[in-house]
Amino acid sequence: MPKPVIVSGLKPTGELHIGNYLGMLKQAAELQNSGKYDCFYFIADYHSLTVKYKPEEKKREILNMAVDILAAGIDSEKSTFFLQSAVPEHANLAWIFNTITSVGELERMVEYKEKISGGETPNVGLFDYPVLMAADILLYKGEFVPAGEDQLQHLELTRTIVRTFNKRFGKIFKEPRGILAKIPRVMSLDDPTKKMSKTLPKGCLYLSDSPQIIRRKIQSAVTDSYKNIVYDFEKRPAISNLILIYSEFSGIPIPDAVEKFKSANYADFKKDLAEVVIKALKPIQEKREKIAADEDKVLKILSKGAKKAEVVARQTMDQVKEKVGLL
Repeated sequence: MPKPVIVSGLKPTGELHIGNYLGMLKQAAELQNSGKYDCFYFIADYHSLTVKYKPEEKKREILNMAVDILAAGIDSEKSTFFLQSAVPEHANLAWIFNTITSVGELERMVEYKEKISGGETPNVGLFDYPVLMAADILLYKGEFVPAGEDQLQHLELTRTIVRTFNKRFGKIFKEPRGILAKIPRVMSLDDPTKKMSKTLPKGCLYLSDSPQIIRRKIQSAVTDSYKNIVYDFEKRPAISNLILIYSEFSGIPIPDAVEKFKSANYADFKKDLAEVVIKALKPIQEKREKIAADEDKVLKILSKGAKKAEVVARQTMDQVKEKVGLL
């Protein structure tokens, strides 16, 4: 009996940080290793082209992300791991979905509206991003999609596209469901009101950060004027964010972590937190070093994954073309 299909992608827009790892990659590896799903994990390089970039740096970003993803636990023998741009059916299916998606639906996307209000001059790719995302998922008949809360609106548009397509042309697709991250969003170390991001480098812990850098960033992390350690994201976001990171990397449940440090001061807690993060990232960093040393092997893994993905993609596109009346 076929396993349920999971589809997920990451944009290559810079170094991966612990927010990417805890929010997506760790869970993706767990789903893969459960043996319950047929997992398609890809590098969303087409999606990364919707913002300004330097072409000479893009290839390196893509390759670095491939290395990071493999080091973080994605296994090309257990999952189909590939580049989005290596499977042309992504763009082909997106075009067909464009013809059944209204402009108004895309104009309502919160992420698009936020970027417009922030002063960005949008291109068509940025506007159309959610339609390509729908194609990414449905090309492999994805049933489950690991998604953060900020992606749920895009996922709902995918479900709308499924209903529209099936009603107009005949049923091919199932409506995919989101698998929410197990943890809240990891926030910036220097501004706990904002999500950890490469755009805020001082508050960002990268998977590649050395022990010295990790200690320095955590020691300078924002806390608050209170003295006790509690977990309450609404009232005490800064210290709660640090407790969350401690819990995820140590494996100690949040209530137990709070109890452990109830008499500790912030400085001592931060020292322990830094060592926990360093210990957890060490095997990932060691694995990354080995993988990065053999670039040809990484390229072969991506090529093999693309060939495997394309078999499924072509089958789906053949079905779609038959339904919509293309030769």
